[in-house]
Amino acid sequence: MNREKHEADPRVKKKIMGWKGFVITYAAMLLLVGIQVGLIVMPFFFQMPAFFQINLIMLYWAIVAIVFMSITRWQIKNKYDIPMRKLSNAAKDVANGDFSVYVEPTHTPDNYDYIDVMFTDFNVMVQELGSIETLKNDFVANVSHEIKTPLAVIRNYTTSLDNENLSAETRKDYIDTIVKATDNLTNLISNILRLNKLENQEIDIPAEPYNLCVQLYDCALQFESLWKEKDIEFSVVAEDRAMITADTEMLEIVWNNLLSNALKHTAHGGSVSIVQTSEADSITVSVSDTGCGMSEATVKRIFDKFYQADTSHSGEGNGLGLALAYRIVEKSRGTLTVSSELGKGSTFTVTIPISEDDAE
Repeated sequence: MNREKHEADPRVKKKIMGWKGFVITYAAMLLLVGIQVGLIVMPFFFQMPAFFQINLIMLYWAIVAIVFMSITRWQIKNKYDIPMRKLSNAAKDVANGDFSVYVEPTHTPDNYDYIDVMFTDFNVMVQELGSIETLKNDFVANVSHEIKTPLAVIRNYTTSLDNENLSAETRKDYIDTIVKATDNLTNLISNILRLNKLENQEIDIPAEPYNLCVQLYDCALQFESLWKEKDIEFSVVAEDRAMITADTEMLEIVWNNLLSNALKHTAHGGSVSIVQTSEADSITVSVSDTGCGMSEATVKRIFDKFYQADTSHSGEGNGLGLALAYRIVEKSRGTLTVSSELGKGSTFTVTIPISEDDAE
């Protein structure tokens, strides 16, 4: 947040020239003027030539000027030149890609001046830049790994298809595997592009009013074969009509991701449920499961890109689904939260604000 020009930084405990320094300087000047007055009235008490008195006063002020200039130069060097040189060298190191730079403040926190605060802010900035650089490198590494995997599958199985001794059934299995790997690669690239556009504010989500309940039922029916295959008890509790103004396609991605994760991590014979409720100014949708659940450490990172806590299902996704869902809900002015207990299941809750027109 930008501060007003006249507002003082609360971290600054002292100024370069405070009242104490001002009083000392003022007292020193009075003392020097007093000495000069003494030199002027000295001939009234001691006999001395006029030229000697004039030269004595000039010599006195020459010495005073030299002393003041030396003190001023020393203060400028210690309070400005040396700290600015440290900051300049540190900035040069950061510009060359070194994000381990740390500039030590001159004083303790209870004696900070503006230069100390500037050093502290610089250190925070470098730390944030280092975090961004690490995230960027991790992102590139993760993307490279995720793209390599389906490409390797496609290459290996395509090469195997050259074998003329393959049976028709085996050949079909290979082709199905290649198609699945191609779909995974396409889905990965599509999600990366969506995430990039969402995070760079390039997508202006077109909002239109529609019945959310119908969309939830439609999304649930798409997974009917999966929950029947795993003998999962699936339930939907929703109103007959709940109007919201949002992007239909984007929110469909959210529900599909949440349902896919819930069914994927729920064992045979478990249960998955969707519960939709309405408030005066919002609509809430919760997707719950009785799956493996998550630890606190996993919950903190679950919306990070490429993060997959359960590596046993890593072949079924690329760690971008929840990150994409989180950004979509965020762009829709809503919130996506999760509560989970290891071994007992998880609940993802989406809250979307509604307008007065939607409520009516």
